[in-house]
Amino acid sequence: MGTHGYAAPEYIMTGHLTSASDVYSFGVVLLELLTGRKSVDKTRPHREQSLVEWAKPILKNPRKLLSRLMDPRLEGQYPEMGAQKAAALAYQCLSHSPKLRPKMNDVINVLEPLKDLEDSIQIGTFLFSVLGDSDLERDSEKKGSGNGYYKQRREVHEGRIKSPKSRVIYSKNSLNENLRKRLDNGLK
Repeated sequence: MGTHGYAAPEYIMTGHLTSASDVYSFGVVLLELLTGRKSVDKTRPHREQSLVEWAKPILKNPRKLLSRLMDPRLEGQYPEMGAQKAAALAYQCLSHSPKLRPKMNDVINVLEPLKDLEDSIQIGTFLFSVLGDSDLERDSEKKGSGNGYYKQRREVHEGRIKSPKSRVIYSKNSLNENLRKRLDNGLK
């Protein structure tokens, strides 16, 4: 018998494997990728233990309910259009009727362009403030610890690392974005 959670309904009923059975199983794998869940998870509430049974109502309208379907660990950092197309494809692959499932060539034709899909993710600049030298000196003087943490830190790092002049640190993403813009404009 097929692997529980991946076996197509007709295989469970008849014991006969077809290429459509493989497409169904692929749909389960695709669903696992989208959701970050296992095909069967006994630790979940009863109605959510079967990934396919839980996801099918959501897959009927992936545009409206996509956020409920997607792996929350992705934190929304995925191309929405690509996720919608992959979810719609998973829904087709999981059709109860083998005749309504796409052929594997059609699956490839849908997935292939998704790898080149441009991310339309808006990544904001990540900033956080860092206490500068003068702030640390003031804090250490206020606490009356003239030989405190700051002076020890300064001795350890003296000659190797200069204290930051800026009180802001930019994330790697914002720096890369800024560099990309400058390169596009001829490093102006």
